[in-house]
Amino acid sequence: MMTGRNLISVAVLAASGGAALAEGELNALVWCDHTDPALIEPFEAAHDVKVNLREYEGTGAALALLEQSRPGDWDVLVVDGIDVFRAVEAGVLAPLPEGAAPTGDFFPQVVMAENNTVDGVTYAVTEKFGYNTISYNADKVDPADMEDLTSVWADKYKGRISIYDYYLPVMGLAAMSEGIDTAAIGEGDLEQIGGVLSTMRANAASVAGVVAAQTALATGEVDIVVGGGEWLTAVLASEQPELTWTIPKQGAVRWAQSIGVVEGANNPDLAAEFIKYITGPEGQARLATSSCFWGMPANAKAGDVLTDAQKDILRWDQQPDYLALSQLYPAPDADLDIEMQDLWLDTLQQ
Repeated sequence: MMTGRNLISVAVLAASGGAALAEGELNALVWCDHTDPALIEPFEAAHDVKVNLREYEGTGAALALLEQSRPGDWDVLVVDGIDVFRAVEAGVLAPLPEGAAPTGDFFPQVVMAENNTVDGVTYAVTEKFGYNTISYNADKVDPADMEDLTSVWADKYKGRISIYDYYLPVMGLAAMSEGIDTAAIGEGDLEQIGGVLSTMRANAASVAGVVAAQTALATGEVDIVVGGGEWLTAVLASEQPELTWTIPKQGAVRWAQSIGVVEGANNPDLAAEFIKYITGPEGQARLATSSCFWGMPANAKAGDVLTDAQKDILRWDQQPDYLALSQLYPAPDADLDIEMQDLWLDTLQQ
């Protein structure tokens, strides 16, 4: 969401109070979907504790906050799945306690041990996932056009498109439209991807963050959001059912967010209990339908808790096909990442 989430963090850096160290309190750095009282209050009541939450935007911001904090200030970290290794390298995630998050009931494709495990040690667990794909107004565009990426940003929709302002998923979609797997993107592919981005940018009315893109679609300023998905439109579905999303035939980029215990946590046992709750069926159902943004729960047993209407919005029954069609975020090395960011900035300036 974000990556994602980056994908998926709607809120600006904010705090619900300073980090507290009382035994009956848990301090967590989170994305905005964890701040919904409907998610947090049941855990607080069950454990007779207070959960202090601080929202952040971007993994870099979280790492900076942790670096500036005292040991023990923070207990739990929610992070983009592709950035777990960065948190481990920075020494801010502790090995996940045994049994903290059994994954036997998870969708197999989103256990993602390759993301959450470093050198054979598990540091985090996937808690939520979704897709950077195409959101659109079904009353304003031809839905059939949305099933082919190359027609989404064609001249037919010039001035009616917003591009989600995050380079990795959008460049991933551009690559997929050219038949390039996101995992195989190399320096030699950037010229081809850049050509797609130029076409996309030439026909776009805006390049926008989450809130701005969502607002533009809801108000009719644009009819298509490239890089959108269920996380963008699900919260609007009850009032504007014409705002929807799809995964084109070329596929979509899949985001995932993970949760782990902070190294040196003041309350590691309570942190482990929080992770058990978040990844259990009830917590998963509440997290999936958070008032900030929706997404698929990693635990398939959440389907026993979600309503039929909620599962319809999340396209629950279509997940096997969607998972098969989706590819993970590009994960460039440092040198390629710089080149990709440079290409993205060049595109924004066009």
